[in-house]
Amino acid sequence: MSHPLFDVTGKVALVTGSSRGIGRALATGLLEAGCTVVLNGRDAATLEATRAELAGTYGDAVLAEPFDVTDSAAVATAVARIEERAGAIDILVNNTGAQRRAPFTDFTDEDWQGLLDTNLTSAFLVGREVARRMVPRGQGKIINICSLQSEAVRPGIAPYSATKGGLKMLTKGMCADLGPSGIQVNGIGPGYFDTELTSALVADEEFSAWVRKRTPAGRWGQTQDLVGALLFLASPASDFVNGQLLYVDGGMLSVL
Repeated sequence: MSHPLFDVTGKVALVTGSSRGIGRALATGLLEAGCTVVLNGRDAATLEATRAELAGTYGDAVLAEPFDVTDSAAVATAVARIEERAGAIDILVNNTGAQRRAPFTDFTDEDWQGLLDTNLTSAFLVGREVARRMVPRGQGKIINICSLQSEAVRPGIAPYSATKGGLKMLTKGMCADLGPSGIQVNGIGPGYFDTELTSALVADEEFSAWVRKRTPAGRWGQTQDLVGALLFLASPASDFVNGQLLYVDGGMLSVL
């Protein structure tokens, strides 16, 4: 039997950007722990396929709510609908993210704005809407999926790093404002993970060898490596942990 401090049975969680990759793994981890989980994505067909697949194991505990997390009005409507369907949201995981790679001087206005909207504005909009409902209830857990690049940068991803650095500070700011209402807001910073979005990097032998050598754990992260950190930050175990960023990077940030 697990320690009761980590018990999230019966809690309602919303995980944005959860039709694939890290988001799907986080949603699955919460389902395994006994949560009711609302999946989210913009592509309704892909989202429904993921919901149907997970429902084969978890039944009615998994729901899907397609909406654009960068659209303020859509977010407000969706959050209201989710709470009508599933009950009060206890746990919010802001996971939606995108990556664009280009030399700094070649980056387009459109790609800059797109990354800002997807990686940073979405967490503000969904976080604000859910927090407006958590505050009167006096409790809630918000987990923002940040990045190793919230802290360290490589060439070609300056705008991405700017959004993830911003998300780190948004996490701290949300903690300052929402902490007095009994809400904990923390972040998870994944290192280099093997997902659909990084498949080209994983396949690049030179880059992959660099990741393995640079990481004390000697390997790429697997999406399930993030579930333990999520369950800690989503459960009563972290009731006095607030405004923190937990890096799950195999030790990469700690070494030169």
